[in-house]
Amino acid sequence: MRAANDGEADLLVFYGGTFDPIHDGHLAIACAARDALAAQVRLMPAADPPHRAVPGASAAHRARMLDLAVAGEPGLVVDRRELRRDGRSYTVETLREVRAEVGAARPLALLVGADSFLDLPQWREWQALFDLAHFVIAERPGSPLEAERIPFAAGRETASVDALRQAPAGRVYRLRQPLQAESASQVRARIAAGEPWADLVPPPVAAYIERHGLYDVAVPDAPV
Repeated sequence: MRAANDGEADLLVFYGGTFDPIHDGHLAIACAARDALAAQVRLMPAADPPHRAVPGASAAHRARMLDLAVAGEPGLVVDRRELRRDGRSYTVETLREVRAEVGAARPLALLVGADSFLDLPQWREWQALFDLAHFVIAERPGSPLEAERIPFAAGRETASVDALRQAPAGRVYRLRQPLQAESASQVRARIAAGEPWADLVPPPVAAYIERHGLYDVAVPDAPV
């Protein structure tokens, strides 16, 4: 991990999502952000995501699959803060909680997919998010990030990682990374249909899904 210069705190990156389940595409994005930004990436499962249907696996199962996926990956950790909070998992509340912990000057970034970023005006108190963190945007196949479609990012975009470290929040950085087509909905659909799916997720996650009968007609066990 990169050492901070005098007076400069390390950048801290939060990667939120339902992770239902975590798949190879999620892991590739987290690793790409870690390497490109020389920063710790905290994968943060949502307990009750406000922008989608109820997850197919419990929060405890999803968090445990994250633990298995990042085991042995330096610079990737699981952050369970949203699972400990009652109610819906609103990002603005999470970032305010983080700010209260690390202070106003620490550079923070929120790692999101292009689809999520384009929907940002639908998020709760979305304008306030730019005062709390930078945005790191990961593209995915079929969803290119086009500057003309995101007027709310005008004047905020930067291609410099150092720019993210020199301010606590407010910039938008495009993560250049190999695009992968996996999606959690694809994994769930293949499992439910009895089609091959295990090559879309990390091997320990595949074993966990099979052991607990997740995403099919079987009733899941309690996580272990």
